[in-house]
Amino acid sequence: MTLPKLELLHRNRWHTLSNVPPARTLLDLLREDLRATDTKEGCASGDCGACTVVLGTGEHAHSVNSCIRMAHSAHGLQVTTASDLSANGQLHPAQQAMVDHHASQCGFCTPGFVMSLYDLYNRAQGHAVSREEAMEAISGNLCRCTGYRPILDAAMAMHLYPPPSKPLALPTTTTASQRDPLDPHYALPTSLQQLLPLRARFANAHIMAGGTDAGLWVTQQHRQFDQVIDITRVSELQRIEQYPHHVAIGAAVSIHDAFAALAERRPAVHDFAHRFAGRPVRQSGTLGGNVANGSPIGDSMPLLIALGAQVVLMAWRKGRVVHRHVALEDYYLNYRKTVLAPDELLCWIVVPHPQPDEQLHCFKVSKRVEDDISSVCLVLNMQLQHHHVRELRIGVGGVAATPVRAVQTEAVLRGQDFSQANLTLAQTCLMQEFQPISDMRASAAYRRKLLGNLLQRAWLAHHSTGVLRLEDLAVDSLERKELP
Repeated sequence: MTLPKLELLHRNRWHTLSNVPPARTLLDLLREDLRATDTKEGCASGDCGACTVVLGTGEHAHSVNSCIRMAHSAHGLQVTTASDLSANGQLHPAQQAMVDHHASQCGFCTPGFVMSLYDLYNRAQGHAVSREEAMEAISGNLCRCTGYRPILDAAMAMHLYPPPSKPLALPTTTTASQRDPLDPHYALPTSLQQLLPLRARFANAHIMAGGTDAGLWVTQQHRQFDQVIDITRVSELQRIEQYPHHVAIGAAVSIHDAFAALAERRPAVHDFAHRFAGRPVRQSGTLGGNVANGSPIGDSMPLLIALGAQVVLMAWRKGRVVHRHVALEDYYLNYRKTVLAPDELLCWIVVPHPQPDEQLHCFKVSKRVEDDISSVCLVLNMQLQHHHVRELRIGVGGVAATPVRAVQTEAVLRGQDFSQANLTLAQTCLMQEFQPISDMRASAAYRRKLLGNLLQRAWLAHHSTGVLRLEDLAVDSLERKELP
């Protein structure tokens, strides 16, 4: 079996690698083949951030977790690791700030933090960043010994240092050599015209759309892939298209960009999006991959179900493109089972624009606030006139084999006043509508209780009964009290 050559730009020169298996991770390739041992393996699951690198060039370069990123997905791209940042004897501002603020102790996690700060520095274009921006930037990095305060201090001080000196000259050849984009061992099609017929020919090929879940199958379950079709280069699927009544998000759009597009019209999505993994995962994973994968504890699906989203499924049949629209709640049949035909692909997520009287309440409960999987996710999208529920949709995760819509609870409230009495009826219904399991994240009884309590929190938020979240508590405004 002849595998396609993999070429990537690292340390100012192109590297050509042969016989790279489709399931080889970018981290293993960096450490073992390119000897870039500054990039560390901590968890091998995208949780700790020790493996963080920056992938791409210019405004398209973002921090990603190399431990769960397939190596072939980096073909033709630049990979930057921590040891690449210093030049001509000068440390990069992200590195120098870490040194001066004593932001490293054992040092194992430090390269990952440096790369997250480097990504933040590039996005800030040398300007000062707030503590909140710094916290968001390192949300995918864990430190076991130093503590986060000096790291945050370093992030907020990066703009005070001289800008980095110019990098070493790039090689004369600034692009990778041609590679067959349709090689089924690891295909990288660039258009729907290439993608759909390829899928029709290779119905058993694994579809890669960011690979943040597939990376876990490789590192945790030791799975291998004989054939991979990577959709992230398909130009049509990289677009976010605004229409009068809806937004269409291509399946190759990153989770970070997709949530940002939704938050433009629905500000409540902004805070909810920050609870979705760490920034490197959001920048590497795609909304299409998250939705198509259909994990029952995936956070995007309850939100999209509540928003009334549809998915557009496309296929190449008899020499032409065919497509169909499916409501997201109808897309899932059972655990990891969907209505997708063997020759079909999920290509678009279509989300209606908000109604004038819409109220959106998004709740995620997990053991950790950041970078953790939900125990329960509940999203309510209500249209209220005064206190009368004209319409509502409720999406739920973590309580069934698939993401689900709480249609019975919706029926209890639809057309009724959002009163205390009707809330109690709806709570009882919601707690009985699903049969969650007990697992490492929560017991079944706890999940049912959460459903009722989160519904009550939405009721309290609607009736504006004070501060309901710690995030909304302005500590500086609290009146100081003398200790006895």
